[in-house]
Amino acid sequence: MIMKRPSCTPKKYISKIALYVTFVVLMVLFISVFFFVQHSKEDRLISLGDDIVGKFRAGLDYEMVDLLSLSLALSEDGELKNALTKEDESRGHGILSKITERFKKYTHLKTLRIQVLTPDFFIFARSWDEGYEGMPIWWFRDDLASLNKNARPKVGMETGRLLTLKATIPIRSGVKVLGYLEVIKFIDEFALKLRRKGIELFALMDERYLEQAELMRNFPLLNGYVVSNQNYNQQYMEKIKRLDWKNLFQKNYRYEDDTLYLYEPMVNGKGKKIGIYLLCIQEDALQKHEKENQSVSFFTQFSDEDIENVVDTWKAGSDSFRNEYDKDIVELLPKLNKEDKLGLEMEAKRVLQKYNKDELIDIVMENKHNEKKSGIIK
Repeated sequence: MIMKRPSCTPKKYISKIALYVTFVVLMVLFISVFFFVQHSKEDRLISLGDDIVGKFRAGLDYEMVDLLSLSLALSEDGELKNALTKEDESRGHGILSKITERFKKYTHLKTLRIQVLTPDFFIFARSWDEGYEGMPIWWFRDDLASLNKNARPKVGMETGRLLTLKATIPIRSGVKVLGYLEVIKFIDEFALKLRRKGIELFALMDERYLEQAELMRNFPLLNGYVVSNQNYNQQYMEKIKRLDWKNLFQKNYRYEDDTLYLYEPMVNGKGKKIGIYLLCIQEDALQKHEKENQSVSFFTQFSDEDIENVVDTWKAGSDSFRNEYDKDIVELLPKLNKEDKLGLEMEAKRVLQKYNKDELIDIVMENKHNEKKSGIIK
């Protein structure tokens, strides 16, 4: 018996082709949707991250402006000037102690410290303890050197025996400098403000400053940094240790286990990088932040524009750059060999991405001020 071989009719052949085409189209659609979702998720995280970091900077700026304003007012205290003129250290301690007690009682400033230095940077009096009068502090406070050249008020995150926010103001009698008043605040209070918004802060100082920061030698370490705020959230420690730090620094963010990690360089009053701020935000806080679209800062009743206008007055001195750190990074690039530029180019791009069009034009025009330009700037 001869078996007949089934024949493939044109109709069946066309059906198979249609099936294959349909399968391919569905696969292309699936892949397209997958990549679209991935890119949408990444765009969302980048947008949220930029917004949160921007508000973090505005909040930190406000902390410094607030500290600077307070120190300016206290430097005009007549009793304090008299005590400094008469070299009455005990009286100076009493005045500073009463001032901080009033602030702790009637304001939110619970960790405020005040000290007065002599013109050559020896301790005259402190609000929080006695017995250190006459002790030199210039040897572990690099930031004080600039006051010898220019006795102007300054404010910033500064290294010392501890890492703290410090505003330093000359105390004057006419044109004579009697000494310096310094108002000091720990970053912990700012970390609490962030926590109320669902943001956990790790203020990380580069461990190379431990040589002078002797009171921080028992503080925990993270990837070559010292955790400076003592009220950090311990639940994040193990997660942060497992983070891909290289990827975090390259992309400026990292999303793992429903948590967004962001970082911002920590710079001192001169704009020198001394560490980083690491921000941790869980998904529920991200969603809440996504719904909030306010023109008012996270941390104060003043608008971000009001804060920026004040900050600009004490951030001057870096030409068209926002600070000395940004200026040093960008101006160093052309001076390096090609092989040495690779690591620094990524950081320079990250720095310049924060500048708006007008700021970038100012930088270009300032660097090329000797060249005649014509045409339209795009």
